[in-house]
Amino acid sequence: MKTQNKQKIETGFNAFKKYWKNDIISGFLVFLLALPLSLGIAKASGFPAAMGVLSAMIGGLVTTFFRVSELSIKGPAAGLITIAAGAITEFGGDEQGWKIASAVIVVMAIFQILFGFLKFGSLSDFFPHSAVHGMLAAIGLIIIAKQIPVLLGDDPTLYKGESPLELYLDIPKFVLHAHWHIAAIGIVGLIIMFGLPLLKINFLKKIPAPMIVLIVAVPLTIFWHFKQTEPSYSLVSIGDFWGSLNFNTDFSAIGTFTFWKYVLMFLFVSTLESLLTVKAVDSLDPYKRQSNYNGDLIGQGSGNLISGMLGGLPMISEVVRSSSNISFGAISKWSNFFHGLFLLIAMIFLIPLIELIPNSALAAMLIYAGYRLAAPKEFIHTYQIGKEQLAIFLTTIIVTLVEDLLLGILAGIIVKILFHLYNGANIKNLFKAHYTIESNEKITRINFDGVAVFSNLIAYKKLLSVIPDENKIILDFHKVKLIDHSFMNFIHHYEFEMNEQKRDVKLIGFENHKPLSNHPLATRVLKIKK
Repeated sequence: MKTQNKQKIETGFNAFKKYWKNDIISGFLVFLLALPLSLGIAKASGFPAAMGVLSAMIGGLVTTFFRVSELSIKGPAAGLITIAAGAITEFGGDEQGWKIASAVIVVMAIFQILFGFLKFGSLSDFFPHSAVHGMLAAIGLIIIAKQIPVLLGDDPTLYKGESPLELYLDIPKFVLHAHWHIAAIGIVGLIIMFGLPLLKINFLKKIPAPMIVLIVAVPLTIFWHFKQTEPSYSLVSIGDFWGSLNFNTDFSAIGTFTFWKYVLMFLFVSTLESLLTVKAVDSLDPYKRQSNYNGDLIGQGSGNLISGMLGGLPMISEVVRSSSNISFGAISKWSNFFHGLFLLIAMIFLIPLIELIPNSALAAMLIYAGYRLAAPKEFIHTYQIGKEQLAIFLTTIIVTLVEDLLLGILAGIIVKILFHLYNGANIKNLFKAHYTIESNEKITRINFDGVAVFSNLIAYKKLLSVIPDENKIILDFHKVKLIDHSFMNFIHHYEFEMNEQKRDVKLIGFENHKPLSNHPLATRVLKIKK
């Protein structure tokens, strides 16, 4: 998408009055994408399917009235499936597990709101890129593993309680026990999801691929008489949605370690993934607006509070829907509101039609979502940045698959720190910013010292944020022993942003550093002079 010159864009109700035509069209197209994905994410998470729609509905109708990112779409995300499903299982499964998990989401939401008021939005900068990407890739692999038997129409009792690695090993068994009418729809759905982006047909590009899957799948379920001939688990079940809207939370487990473990996991993953998405959306915003991360956290937490109380899934700023929102021509956050409004209308008038959606079609969409998180290009790109980055990436994936997300990201951070120590850093420098400042009325020069890495990035970011707007900025790295990939990514993004604002920024002092790969953002180590 072409970038617009920075211009004054209305906000609030003025934006509603001025841009509603653009935003309602984008909101409707995002709704077409969000409806099937929300159903599938809820089903895969162990929640009632309609609770996914409820979460997305609240994400649109409620969070819009907070200081949230202008172009991000709030709703349930594939990245939280593994945590939600694990929580429901550990809390006893079925309705009991769902309601205790909902209580976990309520507590998590309160912390998110507090984090926003305490201005913790910048904490996402602490986590190294390779570990975060490893976490997302692991989530993708887990999603794929859990959806393969659903795609094939297997009886849920066949794979209940299996770990991701067990699910992969049992693929031959799932194929042997497949219901082929159900599997045929899932396979057609996979072909559409993977094949549609390869077609260069403008008309089809305007229709979200998940909606095309439904246009094909629903008539097939009618033609093959799924309701009469296939098991009940083959179709989405909504039931009495409006009758089930209630205070669906159970705090009976709040005194247990397991309850607080899942509060922490939901809080960490949902907050981090959401903030990273908002950053990505800001970089795509054609009007170059910068989101208030703390305001977005408060809005997200408020939406999660209501969603959790009613039994809905946790919501984040979801990357696929948000990027689609931009491509559909949205201008303000009212597109998020309209997407929620269309979901509300669907739950009033379209429940009988929604219950004709086969779960294998939803599984196809989720397998595609998982693939996007764990695509081979992610592994290749990480290797190109540096072998040490690939080691961090793979460590995070393996530990996440074998244990859980928190231990996975912790293992990635530990490996990252070990590499830094090996490359000349010391513990004291890892967590503290070292620099001197030379400043006059026209120029601010910052001489960096020690190391510039992910663990002291927040301090350096605060330093750069207070430089006077009118000053030329010189950032000198010639004394720095180690500059890691996360810091390189940040500093070049900072340079780009400042140049976009017509501010003069110059990065110097890299000539004596040895990059660990040919990638422009590779880790750099100061060469020892002989």
